[in-house]
Formats: sequence, C-alpha cells, structure tokens
Amino acid sequence: MGLRHTSAALLLLGVASLAIAPAVIADTYEFRHGTSYLQPLRYGPDFKHFDWANPNAPKGGTIRAAEMGTFDSFNGILDKGRVAAGVTRGGLHALIYDSLLEQAQDEPAAYYSRLAEGIWVADDYRRFAIRLRKDARWHDGKPLTVDDVIFTFETLRDKGAAGVRTALRELGTIEQIGPREVLFATREGALSNPDLVYVVGGYSVLPKHYWKDRDITKTTVEPPLGSGPYRVGEYSLGRNLTLERVPDYWGAELPVNVGRYNFDRIKFDYFRDESVMLESQKGDVIDVRTETVSKNWMTAYGFPAVRAGHFKRELVDLSRPWGLWAPVIWNLDVDKFKDIRVREALWLMSEFRWTNRVLMYGFYNYAKSYFYNSPMASSGMPSEKELELLEPWRGKIPDRVFTHEWVGNETEGFGYNRENVKRALALMKEAGWEIRDGVMTNVETGQPFEIDFIFGSPFGLRQELPFMAWLNRIGIETSARAMETSNWLYRTRNGKFDATHMGFTASNVPGIMLRNRLGTSAADSDGGQNWGNIRNPAVDAMIEHVMAARNIDDFYAATRALDRILLWSFYYVPGLAAPGYRLVYWNRFGQPDDPPRLLRPAWLDTWWWDEEKAGVVAEGMAELTGK
Repeated sequence: MGLRHTSAALLLLGVASLAIAPAVIADTYEFRHGTSYLQPLRYGPDFKHFDWANPNAPKGGTIRAAEMGTFDSFNGILDKGRVAAGVTRGGLHALIYDSLLEQAQDEPAAYYSRLAEGIWVADDYRRFAIRLRKDARWHDGKPLTVDDVIFTFETLRDKGAAGVRTALRELGTIEQIGPREVLFATREGALSNPDLVYVVGGYSVLPKHYWKDRDITKTTVEPPLGSGPYRVGEYSLGRNLTLERVPDYWGAELPVNVGRYNFDRIKFDYFRDESVMLESQKGDVIDVRTETVSKNWMTAYGFPAVRAGHFKRELVDLSRPWGLWAPVIWNLDVDKFKDIRVREALWLMSEFRWTNRVLMYGFYNYAKSYFYNSPMASSGMPSEKELELLEPWRGKIPDRVFTHEWVGNETEGFGYNRENVKRALALMKEAGWEIRDGVMTNVETGQPFEIDFIFGSPFGLRQELPFMAWLNRIGIETSARAMETSNWLYRTRNGKFDATHMGFTASNVPGIMLRNRLGTSAADSDGGQNWGNIRNPAVDAMIEHVMAARNIDDFYAATRALDRILLWSFYYVPGLAAPGYRLVYWNRFGQPDDPPRLLRPAWLDTWWWDEEKAGVVAEGMAELTGK
C-alpha cells in the first residue's frame, strides 16, 4: 500500500476511533436514577410516583392564583426586568420547562431523574454526568438533545444573571461523552462543591434552535419555546397570564411527574396592592393565595363563605427552615452602616415583642437564627466542632461569638426599654455620634444621622413604623416609602437604599444560596443577590465549610458557626418568624392525603379540580348570595 493510501487509512481509522470514543467513555460511568447529599435516597429505581402525589388525580379545570407587582419579560435567566410566573429558570414555577433532575419534596436533598435518564456523581463531586432520555422533546416536536444541555449551561454560566453566574462559578468544562451523555467538570483550581450538581440539575434546560436567531441576553415579551407540562397561552403584559397544559406532554408518565400538573389552565393575576388582592379573592376572582399580612389573617376571614366551609383558611406547617421572615437589612455600602457599633445600636432600638403584640396580633414567633426552625440554627454556646472552625478568626470576628449565647433583643413588649436606649446611645457615642438639639449628629462632620427605608409593600412599611418612631426618639431622622414591586427590586438590586426588608429562607441543604446571598463575590457582582453588600472573609470561609461538608455533623457545625457570625455582626435586624404559611383558598380542589411539607406552594403541582366540591361551593354560594 502506498504512503498516500496508508495515511488515508490511518486517518479513517482515527476518525472511526473518535466516533466510537464517546460511547465507550459513557459506558464507564454507572448511571443511577437519582442522587442525594448526606443522606440515602428514599425512593428506589423502580418507584412509580412520589408518595405525596396522587397518581389517580384527574386532569382538567382551571386554578386562579395571584402575584404581587407586574411582569415585563419572558426571559427567566436575566437580572433585567421581572419574569412572568411559570417561566422562571428553576423550581416549582418553571412550568413551561423541564430540568435534568427533580427535587423530592419529602427528602432534605434528594434529586431524581427527569430529563435525565440517569446521573453519575464522582465521590469528590468534581465531576458528574447525565444520560438524557430518548423521548424528550420540545413543544414544537423537535427532540431535546445534548446540544441543548450544553448550550443551556454554557449560556447560563457566561451570560446569565449575576446570581446564576455565581451559582455556576465552579463549573468548568461541559462535554458530550456519548450520544445522550454529558459530562460536567469543575474548573481547574475550584473547590469541591456538592451543591453544583443540584444547581445544574435544577435549572431549566433551554432550546438551542429557538434561541439561535434571538438575543438571549435581552428581555423579551415573546413567550418562549418550552418542553414542560405547560405552555404560555393568553396574557396581558404586566396584568395576567394563563398557562395551558400540554396534552401530549412527553414527560407526563415519568415517575417524578405522575399525579402532578393536573390543571388544564393556571391563571396568574397580578396586583399592585395586597388589599385589592384580598378583596378580589373574596369576590371569587382568585382561587388560592398565601396571605402575607397577619392582620388580615386574624380579622379579614370571618365572611359567610368561610363560616359555611366554602372558603378555607389553613395554617400550613412546613418541615423546612423558615429563617427570617421580614428582617430589616442595612446597605453596608452606605458609610454609616459599616460600623458594627452603629448596627448594634440600631438593633437595640428594635422592639419585636411590642410590634408582634400590637401590630401582628401575636401571630409570629421570634426568629433568633438565620436558620430558624432547623437543626442548622445555632443555640447555646459553640460546640467543639464549631470552635474548630471559628478559632482561626478570633480577633477578626466579634468576641461574643465565643463568649455569649445569642438570645436576641428580648423585651417585655410593653413600653419603652430604657436599658436598651442607654446602651444604644453609648454605642453611638463610641462610633462618633451624639444628640445635639434633639438630632443625632456626627461629631466630626456635623451631619445628621438619617435613614431612608424602602419597602415592596405598604404592610412592610406599617410593620416598621414603630421601629422608625423609636429611632426618631434618639434623634435619628427616618423616611419611608412603599414602592411598586418592580421599582423596589430595581432599587434594592442596585444599592439605591439605606434600609429595606429582605426575607432570608434557606433550603434544607444550602450552599450556593449562601454564597449568593451573603458572599463577598455576590456583593461585588452587578445584580448580585447580596443586596446588603456583606463583605466578610469569615462569612465566606464558613460558607465554604458548609459546602465542603460530607457528613451531617460537619455540615451542622458549619451552618451554626456561620449563624453566630452573622447574628453578632448585626447585618440584619431579625424579628418575625413564621409558624407556618397562611393558605387561603376556595374549596373546589382535591388535595393529596399527605402533601409535601418541604416547599410551597403544593397547590401548584399536586392539587386537582374536584367537580363535586366545586358544585357544593356553587350551590352554597347561590344560597348565601341569593343569585
């Protein structure tokens, strides 16, 4: 054989080798039906459906829900604009898309195959691979492929919202290793991060062919192509949106989906006022919502339909961390809030017990931890394991982390706490502030101490009026406004505030979320979710310890150590802790006997239309109204 023929033969052999190499590589991985962190999977490879889903639930009907604010975009991967319900990039509201994995709602951190037929995860979590299902397809009939998966995560990593980029910071290579297999690997030098598997598994996969001729870095008012159980139907931009169930949804019979997504239509109406939202539900414009105002919960549900049982008011307990319901957070990029003595003084002027008793009808508990209602929360003095993590930071974090138990700002809840005021004034004086002619004044500059509060709801403003009044008593001038939700989001995202409300609710196994909400890298990213701009190396280190934990004891030690640093640094003013979430709904729906308790809202994907119940409500309301 001549040299030319030999070279050609070798070239063909090389091409053939390359062609079969991915399949050979893929065969080296042991793909499983699910994966979990710290605890074993509850469901075996042959499970038929989640225990909390009713496999016999009928399909049909409409459920009408409510959202606060407005929407102006169908692109859920950006910081820009406010994305419409159902089109989010992950979680229960990602209704038009599918994700690679589905989180179980009755396990702390377990994920099962959805788009993925199977998953393999390396022991050190630095690599993981997925095998796609053969029959997955988009709503236009085209198959969902490895190219879509690679396009999605390269796009999210490089062009997504700041929180998304932070969540995917460790993600390095994404490569096809078989006809339906993709291997993910962390970037060189990145720390091992178990949460990365679940972040990637939980994000919606996007269609490459759809976005090929569209700019995914811009907001859009064109409903996008999806693959999930619903598609966008009729909508009025910013006002309402209807999702329509896809009758031939490819994934309807997957074990993770059986018994779920039962409504033919889900309609979301948007409101800019919570009182109007409440009256709309009482007027039967809305079926279901979560009541966010404790005053309404205690006083607004005595109307005839409730007494007759046609309208339900239920306090639903969740076995998940409740965290901080609506704490005040300070913008640490504003100079006066950088001094820990100032932050402690302001905290001392807060009065949870009085506010809860007088304004909240005693509904709330007192949140004394960022991980309230969870074993992740700190209590008592630091354990030996916690001290191992904290000791390297002695002298760089507050001494009381080591010497004092955090008990919160406990008061009688009746009248003015003089001891707290004395301590607050002393701390302000140490920090260079004193009262002159009734005005808290900077000793060096002569500038008055002023705080501008912004809230996304008038009820948030109402909640903090007593706090602002107590600050006024020591010469601090306050101003406050309740803003339209989109404007409030813009201001908070861009640091244009002194103080605001920002709830802190961690997942059962937080990791990336902590970095996004509390880490220095998120504070330094445009559009990051660390809106308070916390930049603390010790906080960053504790977050890395959380993410590096490989057993329950190490994990809890890290979360509790982190909790102590955050509390004694007075970044937030903790207060309200919800004993459950307040579900209010018209009694037209069937529900599972044992609904999931880890996340809400369970109604969205596990309830179903009950014709018999709906008939009872219709007849009963006709009797009550005479119509």
